Amino acid sequence: MLKKGCMGRLNKKVVEHKSYQVKDPIVRYNDITKKFGDTVVLNNLNLEVGRGEKLSIIGASGSGKTTIIRMLMTLEKPTSGTIWVDGDYLWHKEVGGKLVPADEKHMRNVRGKIGMVFQQFNLFPHMTILRNVTEAPIRVQGLSREEAEERAVTMLEKVGLAEKVDQYPSQLSGGQQQRVAIARALVMQPKVMLFDEVTSALDPELVGEVLEVIKDLAREGDMTMILITHEMDFARDISDRIVFLDEGRILEQGSPDKILENPDSPRIRQFLSRFIGNSSVSGLATTK
Repeated sequence: MLKKGCMGRLNKKVVEHKSYQVKDPIVRYNDITKKFGDTVVLNNLNLEVGRGEKLSIIGASGSGKTTIIRMLMTLEKPTSGTIWVDGDYLWHKEVGGKLVPADEKHMRNVRGKIGMVFQQFNLFPHMTILRNVTEAPIRVQGLSREEAEERAVTMLEKVGLAEKVDQYPSQLSGGQQQRVAIARALVMQPKVMLFDEVTSALDPELVGEVLEVIKDLAREGDMTMILITHEMDFARDISDRIVFLDEGRILEQGSPDKILENPDSPRIRQFLSRFIGNSSVSGLATTK
């Protein structure tokens, strides 16, 4: 249940909620449609994310939320439309003022700007925690082991697990493993961090520790974060803006207070009724 004002609010910035014109965009989705066979998952979606913005995307299962961020990781390719990240296009590159198909080198460079934490931890069970975090910077970025370990320890300290460097995933709780997964993404120094329902696989008593780590990252202010979540208290506290997705379209977007307390759409009020007491959302009690 979401309780109004139940946690300290983080600083909000960047997006102008009335116009949704982002002052300094780092991500742009332009006319994105995604189909799986005859099923339209995203329907002509347009969305900008500001540099340093904390954007939460909410909506029912099957609304297209995860597909949005999987596209940024190039795990899914748009059926049509373009995606732009910090000066470069995904799947395309600009040559002589025209967009042409991107080569693998270009794709690797753009992917390097993005980090993602998945629902499942996907840690290597045969590797220590330190090696789980250092493997990618050594293999992908070409760092020396010494450099990678120094960076990894810093990230593990940030998520409160520096003392676990020599342990194995099986020796950690689910919440601790997810915090390692966050450190593993951070160690690559991405410009945009994606979080896909990162607490959905955790026991309820472990959810809080992971959300607190993400909120601490948000308080640092500089990192752009796109989050898929069903934790509405968390979305309220961390977000500059909340986007409600319905059947592959943005139905409504705005400040956390607007979307969670007084949404315009009856569809959103219906969705929120599963999470929020009737008194928390204007008009919800009278919505049929």
